Amino acid sequence: MTVLREGSTGAGVELLQTGLIRAGFLNGGPDGIFGSNTLAALKAFQKDNGTAPDGIAGRLTWNALMPWLRGFINYSVKSGDTFASIAVRFGITLREILAANPGITPEELAVSQRITVPLPFDVVPTDISWTSELLNITVEGLVKRYPFIRRRSIGQSVMGKPLELLIIGKGTKKVCYNAGHHANEWITTPVLMKFTEQYAKAYVNGGIIDYESAKRLYENYLLYVVPMVDPDGVDLVNSAIPEDSYYYRQAVRYSGSYPDIPFPSGWKANINGVDLNLNYPAGWKLAREIKYGLGYTSPGPRDFVGAAPLTQPESYAMYRLTVSNDFLLTLSYHTQGEIIYWKYRDYLPEKSLKIGEKMSLVSGYPLVETPKESGNAGYKDWFIKTYDRPGYTIEVGKGKNPLPIEQFEKIYKDNTGILITGMTGV
Repeated sequence: MTVLREGSTGAGVELLQTGLIRAGFLNGGPDGIFGSNTLAALKAFQKDNGTAPDGIAGRLTWNALMPWLRGFINYSVKSGDTFASIAVRFGITLREILAANPGITPEELAVSQRITVPLPFDVVPTDISWTSELLNITVEGLVKRYPFIRRRSIGQSVMGKPLELLIIGKGTKKVCYNAGHHANEWITTPVLMKFTEQYAKAYVNGGIIDYESAKRLYENYLLYVVPMVDPDGVDLVNSAIPEDSYYYRQAVRYSGSYPDIPFPSGWKANINGVDLNLNYPAGWKLAREIKYGLGYTSPGPRDFVGAAPLTQPESYAMYRLTVSNDFLLTLSYHTQGEIIYWKYRDYLPEKSLKIGEKMSLVSGYPLVETPKESGNAGYKDWFIKTYDRPGYTIEVGKGKNPLPIEQFEKIYKDNTGILITGMTGV
């Protein structure tokens, strides 16, 4: 974790403020500016948690703050404790504490036994900038609170960061959702992360999610979620890569060839300067011809197709995941336009139009065909071409990328029906 002090700014400060707010030491919302209020709150937290109140967020402070970021504590059972009494004390449901401790018999709790106790708030933050570090923290929290969520890695990014995969359900109908193919479209990551959490929470509590029984979804479908395909690029956009590092300097150099694209906010590519959603083997040569014609002929912030299809570890990892599983449908989340792209060339997979029309109905997003200048070499294109099954690119929000986090609540509200329909439609 990055050492932070008064005067620091950025995504790391937003994360620090989120922990302090959840722990009850800071009022208001996270703004990413380490000012006097954050300093006072941090010192109070440090004093209350037995660390030196120096106002500097270092390793010991981050360790103490971690339960408030991951959303659980490791609790030592005391005399007289029961799951019911612990749940009441921490403000959670009995079902939630039972779910977090599947291998423990409630009637046989022993003094000093260690159990997992969820804390009374959602793990996934929806009001701060996302980074690969935040993704790792929230994934750890979700799988600890909901152990039936399976965590896997489908590979590594250029910089060696894990490409996280979450699997939920036990049915036979597999679908795959992905987000964060494009770096400055990172707001799509919390869309999938919040949906995963709300789905798991509804399942544990016997509830519904967007009018559907979470239990029925869990028993009939197997949902694969890749929430951040391009962690290096996301970290670059949100200033989570040190400016003195090799990869940051490389990105600056690549960006210099495209001076009209703002840096780093205009960065869509992976850290190698390859647009991952133009690196799949579906009309790749045509995509290269189109993008070269527009001037994107070398690594840069966007629209460079790479030397060949699947040359990047991130696109290759998505390819391997897909060929290794029998997905009946895929959703790829991007930003701009509040529309649904549903076709590739003249392919018309069975039920694809019907499912797309239902997604349009529940979201208000029009169902449209992909423009020719960007209608090749994407993940959705390759999936449809290879498997002749429904694949969709969902473009959320409107405005300039990266979209402001203030749009998140509307985006999520618009898309819960799409995310449900992606399962029930097949």
